[in-house]
Order: sequence, then structure tokens, then C-alpha cells
Amino acid sequence: MRTFGCQTACPRSTGCREAGSRSLQQRTRIKICGLTREADVSAAVEAGADAVGFVLYARSPRHVSPSRAGELARALPPFVTPVCLFVNAKPDEIGRVVDQVPRAVLQFHGEETAAQCEASGRTYIRAARMHEGFALLDFAHAYTSAAALLLDADVQGYGGGGKVFDWSLIPPSVPVPLVLSGGLNPANVIDGVMRVRPWAVDVSSGVEASKGVKDAALIRRFCEAVREADARIDDAIH
Repeated sequence: MRTFGCQTACPRSTGCREAGSRSLQQRTRIKICGLTREADVSAAVEAGADAVGFVLYARSPRHVSPSRAGELARALPPFVTPVCLFVNAKPDEIGRVVDQVPRAVLQFHGEETAAQCEASGRTYIRAARMHEGFALLDFAHAYTSAAALLLDADVQGYGGGGKVFDWSLIPPSVPVPLVLSGGLNPANVIDGVMRVRPWAVDVSSGVEASKGVKDAALIRRFCEAVREADARIDDAIH
């Protein structure tokens, strides 16, 4: 069963490890974001992704309409989670998407307050744009209701820019599960998982043939690389 949710407190410095078997504890969740085509949804599912992301931000080259997000989400099996990404969206816009994608986890990338993120009553992920001097611990304490914080590079356009941020900016003991994002690809995700030990990783441009068009081979290689990182961590611990 693949799920993209964390129901327990996180005992590690920068990620969440739920109670259970050793293999479950060490598995990093995977989200493939910015999907626009049924073929890419199928590729993500076949590669073993735990979640797929749909961008509901009109200025993004990966934007899809609420009805299109619904169509794509209906192609998902029961235990792969649809995640709908918003940037400063109005409540009625969010409501239309939730109507079309009833299982959606919401992801907020703009200037939304915690109260605005909580307004729909849905599970949500809050994006943090990492840069020198950003107070991630204060940010995490402001969004304690978030299921996770997604750490992205501080780029123009609210993500998807293919830029890696300085992972050393992540402080220890963040009290919310972390999703590592920002410029990940099959070549660098092993290093990212091993250094940061996130609860999950998120990729968009790093598995694309062009903006909004994914490459099935890159998706597969990315997921394989995450599993390789998990195996190396498990070997090092045991």
C-alpha cells in the first residue's frame, strides 16, 4: 500500500519515520508533480510514486483546469494520492478543485496564512521557499497543522524552476515532516535523500522532456534512485 500521509510525530531531525517494520521506517515517499497527461500519470504509478501533483496555477506552464485535474485523478489507483497545488487561490477556486478531486491533498505555494490553508478542512502541505536567512523553524511553528512542509528553491514563478537550494540551510529538529524539492533529478536525488533524510521527495522539471511533458524513463530512474538511497541508508544503519 502506498500512501502520502503521515499520522505520527517525527522522531528524526528532518524527516518522518513511522512506527513499524524496518523497511517501512526507511522508505522515502515519492511525489511526481506537474502532470498534465494520462500517459504521465500511468508512468508515475507504474514507477512506484506515492503521489502525483496537479498545478492549479494559471501562470504555470504545467497548469491544468479543475476539470482536467479531476480527469487525471480518476486514473489513479486507490492508494496513490492526488495533490493539488495552489498559489494564492481564492476559496471558491479551491472549492471547485476539491469538488473535482475529492481525495486531494492540497499544496500551498503562495503567501497563504495557516488559517487560509486550514479553511477547506483538507489535509495540506505548505511550501517553504528556502534561502539564506529563512527562519524555517519559525515557519514550521506557524504551520503546525500542515501534514508536511515542502522545501523548494526560492525562484521566480513559485517552483518548478529546476534549481537546487543549499541543503545545509535546513536546521535540525524541524517539528513537521519534510518534503525535499527544488531541482531534484535522477542524478542528484540519492545525495539529497542521504544527506537530508526527508520524509518525502518531490520532482517536476527533473523528470521532464519539456515543461508539462514527463519522460517515463526519467520517472522510473528517479524512483529507482530514491529506492537505492533508502537501501544505502538501511545498510549503513544495520
